[in-house]
Amino acid sequence: MKNIKKILAVFFSAVILVGILAGCGSKATTETKKDQAAKSSIEEIKQRGKIKIGVFSDKPPFGFVDANGKNQGFDVFIAKRFAKDLLGDESKVEFVLVEAASRVEFLQANKVDLILANFTVTDERKQKVDFANPYMKVALGVVSPSGAPITSVDQLKGKKLIVNKGTTAETFFTKNYPDIELLKYDQNTEAFEALKDKRGVALAHDNTLLFAWARENTGYTVGVASLGNLDTIAPAVKKGDKELLTWVNTELETLGKENFIHKAYDATLKPAYGESIDPETVVVEGGKVK
Repeated sequence: MKNIKKILAVFFSAVILVGILAGCGSKATTETKKDQAAKSSIEEIKQRGKIKIGVFSDKPPFGFVDANGKNQGFDVFIAKRFAKDLLGDESKVEFVLVEAASRVEFLQANKVDLILANFTVTDERKQKVDFANPYMKVALGVVSPSGAPITSVDQLKGKKLIVNKGTTAETFFTKNYPDIELLKYDQNTEAFEALKDKRGVALAHDNTLLFAWARENTGYTVGVASLGNLDTIAPAVKKGDKELLTWVNTELETLGKENFIHKAYDATLKPAYGESIDPETVVVEGGKVK
């Protein structure tokens, strides 16, 4: 009988001990999670020593990889300045290549800290990410072969129009023109190759991109120069990351005092546009649309 009591005593002591340890472990885990949540996004970036910024690889002159494997373009130019002002060196940026349809996902999955990939601000996207103030203005356009130009949306009815997945062009035509058949591609390169192969009669995209592309590719014209609303393009951070959002907005305001976005335009967009585009129709300085 005494042996049974001893065994039971040992057993219950073990159970109590396991419960205490489990509770301590749970408490430690909770505290660790609290510590991680308390650590600011900017602190994490500084500890890492690099800011991860999502950019395009195939959308010149905004974001592209040149023949030497270097990231170039308008968005890249701005991203380097962000890195310099946040971390003291423009080389302390890790460029993460994204597609239009993956931009939201990359922010949500913490694959990037910031998106600078020609990201047009829309109400739908505002539900998923937080946009900073804008640095650019944009509308939709339609490019087509000069020999068979599309000059109005009515000409597209019953025909095939090329768009990129996850873009405002896809959303606009899906919502407003369901009778137009859309050929959808992930990459810009694929989409423009489809236009050259005549898989569609025209291609819809940001007019700021099409102006540069048509100038570089003879035989094509932007027959519809502006379609839909005038929108803005802005940096985006993960939903709820107020600290980094505030930093970006302050940075854009500060850069506005030296007309930095105009400098970025002159360095990257003007060579692609020539004198045909008024920079004031594209550039937003200081984060404020005038």
